[in-house]
Amino acid sequence: IDIRHQAKYQRQKKGDTRRKERIADQRSENQNATDRSKMAPFSGDETAPFFGFLGAAAALVFSCMGAAYGTAKSGVGVASMGVMRPELVMKSIVPVVMAGVLGIYGLIIAVIISTGINPKAKSYYLFDGYAHLSSGLACGLAGLSAGMAIGIVGDAGVRANAQQPKLFVGMILILIFAEALALYGLIVGIILSSRAGQSRAE
Repeated sequence: IDIRHQAKYQRQKKGDTRRKERIADQRSENQNATDRSKMAPFSGDETAPFFGFLGAAAALVFSCMGAAYGTAKSGVGVASMGVMRPELVMKSIVPVVMAGVLGIYGLIIAVIISTGINPKAKSYYLFDGYAHLSSGLACGLAGLSAGMAIGIVGDAGVRANAQQPKLFVGMILILIFAEALALYGLIVGIILSSRAGQSRAE
């Protein structure tokens, strides 16, 4: 009789242990689901933030690429001209300055996009991600094209200005119109990034 009672007690003990294990597993699954919801709170698509951050990176990277090319290309022209006419170096540094401004345009758009991706909002959809991606590409590629134009014009312009000072005003005008290309991209980028905010407001 004692052996039967002990066997029955052991079976009950094993059953209680299994029930406790099932309850612990269920609690663990619920906790994991809660943690996943905290890590990815976006109610739209989990890939939407990827496109948003990609747009921020594209805006800064492409704009800085244009600024780097324009600065390097113009710097080569300034260095070559400065050997013969060192007094014109400071006057011919204008293309380098205008090329460096392109990176600021990309920085502005990148900051706007990154601040618009807020995990606490819980309403970042694919539309918002695509809007931020197009905003970054518009500003970044416009800055890249403007940087290439400024670099080529600056290189040839400072060399020509060393031989004919009357060409300085014409070179500045060409640089201004080349810089305007990046400004167009900045304006469109701001408009597109604001579209994402309107989507969340609706």
